[in-house]
Formats: sequence, structure tokens, C-alpha cells
Amino acid sequence: MDGFADVSTTVHASAVLVGPRAVLIRGPAGAGKSRLAMALIQAADCGLVAFARLVGDDRMELAACHGRLLARPPRALAGLIEVRGLGIRRLDYEPVAVIGLVVDLAVPEAERLPGAAEQEIEVSGIGLPRLAIGSGSDPMPAVLARLLTLGAEV
Repeated sequence: MDGFADVSTTVHASAVLVGPRAVLIRGPAGAGKSRLAMALIQAADCGLVAFARLVGDDRMELAACHGRLLARPPRALAGLIEVRGLGIRRLDYEPVAVIGLVVDLAVPEAERLPGAAEQEIEVSGIGLPRLAIGSGSDPMPAVLARLLTLGAEV
């Protein structure tokens, strides 16, 4: 059993494995989920992070399993990512990953200096670190900084 049998939820999100844990990227259409996913993958190519690989783009299946949140792409979308201006591209991907950080894009109430409550979120009953990014902000510096504070191998 892979943790997904009859207990998964499909969400509008992307995910990238960065080091040992994945970043779940959520937000409305056009918020930059795919762009951030590609930026994280390119960060590994440039040496800013040790390892990054696509888990999925646009939709993710999530399941709580043994106190962890697992993510995998729906079969029809596995290995596909939308690159604005180029269309759909195929990339190597991880078939399943453990989520270690949730990034919410285009959050209207994103605080410049968030309190502890704003830095945590529960997804499918699993508590996770959260990073809320306001509309119009470049998420990469904050995501890289947050990954460093979480102890990811970046």
C-alpha cells in the first residue's frame, strides 16, 4: 500500500522535491505555481540547492500516511509542466514525495513579519511549515531562506 488507496485528495497545486522533502506550491490560476516549480528545479542546476526534481504540476494527489503528507501527480499529468510562453514540457519527476513545506502564492493578507500561527498550516490533518507570499512578490528568496531554516539540504 502506498498511502493513497481510497484516502487521497486532489488539489490545485504543484510540488517539487528539494533535498529530502517536497515543497507544495498552492495558489490561484496565474499565481506562478509552475514558474516557482521551474525556478526551484533550475536552482539545483545552478548549485543553489543540492537537488530538486518535479513531483507534479497543476494538480497533486495528497494523502496523510503515518504522520506525513505524501504527494504524487495524477497519472495523466506525471512528468508534465506548463512553461508559460512555451507550452507543456516533459521533465524527469518523482512519483511520490513527502511534503515538508507549503508555499501559498498570491496571499492578500501575507504579513511582512508573520507570527508563529501564520507560519504553520494543517493539510489533511498533518501540521506543516507554511510560507505565505503576497501578490507581486518574487517567492524564490523567501522559499530558499525558509528551506535553509528548515534544515533542507540546500
